[in-house]
Amino acid sequence: MPDVRSLGDRVLANVEHVIVGKHDAVRLALVALVCQGHILIEDVPGTGKTVLAKAIARSLGCSFRRIQFTPDLLPSDVTGLSIYNQRTQEFEFRPGPIMAQVVLADEINRATPKTQSALLECMEERQATIDGKTHAMPTPFLVLATQNPIEYEGTFALPEAQLDRFMLRLRLGYPSPSEEMRVLDQQKRVHPLGEIGEVVGVEELLSMQAAVREIYVDPMVADYIVRLVGATRSHPDVQLGSSPRGSLALYHGAQAIAALEGRDYAIPDDVKSVAEPALAHRIIVKTAATLRDVDGRQVIRDVLEIVPVEAAAVERQRVRQA
Repeated sequence: MPDVRSLGDRVLANVEHVIVGKHDAVRLALVALVCQGHILIEDVPGTGKTVLAKAIARSLGCSFRRIQFTPDLLPSDVTGLSIYNQRTQEFEFRPGPIMAQVVLADEINRATPKTQSALLECMEERQATIDGKTHAMPTPFLVLATQNPIEYEGTFALPEAQLDRFMLRLRLGYPSPSEEMRVLDQQKRVHPLGEIGEVVGVEELLSMQAAVREIYVDPMVADYIVRLVGATRSHPDVQLGSSPRGSLALYHGAQAIAALEGRDYAIPDDVKSVAEPALAHRIIVKTAATLRDVDGRQVIRDVLEIVPVEAAAVERQRVRQA
């Protein structure tokens, strides 16, 4: 089994040469990466969304393509299309930029719903059906998408089916004054993004992903996950709770957190640490609740307070740690 913690620390340190003061967000991005999950990075302009995606891509020995989403982008611009070759008198498939191991979908909410829907099959089934023919995505396959949540002109809100396919939604936020001073100093002459390179190869990444799936999750911890997700469906401020994909995101996220901390078993605290980024974007809050400034993140905080961790699970955690 590979040393997931050591390899993870290598990627984390490399990305943090560029992304200053956002250790938790970078670590969560790494969690999604080793879980074979997709990431939605959502924040205001200029906080480093695209830079984070590029830094992760450059840290891996994977093929990388960037798609700049615009209102005039067509589905075939994303997935590719078949072109008639007059020489051979046959149609030839020309793959689109989605046929890469790491895909940066920049400003994804600027594309029309028709174009956004081209990603649904790719992200979930890791294949694209074009002209009746199915084309498999490369392995590994990761979509890093960015969007600006405060700008609505010329944008199209991501449908729930699209949001649900992202394992985690991350937010970076503004840096502290000291962190911002460090950013200014780093970029005095050149951007540090140009100075980072590959630190983990494709084979190492695949071995990390396989190792994470072997992390032990006690039935008590799995039951806690199910109760958490179930509580989002019965919360009084929620119109639509998390889907079963949310349960899977919590389960695999807890495995990844455990592996990155050097453990071979998951604990309830691992579930809690990934609950908000894994579930908040899967929840539709009632209109009346939004008037009270209630959002998905607040619902998850409420659920974490309400749903108890079974005493048996806590005891097993204490015994294993001892």
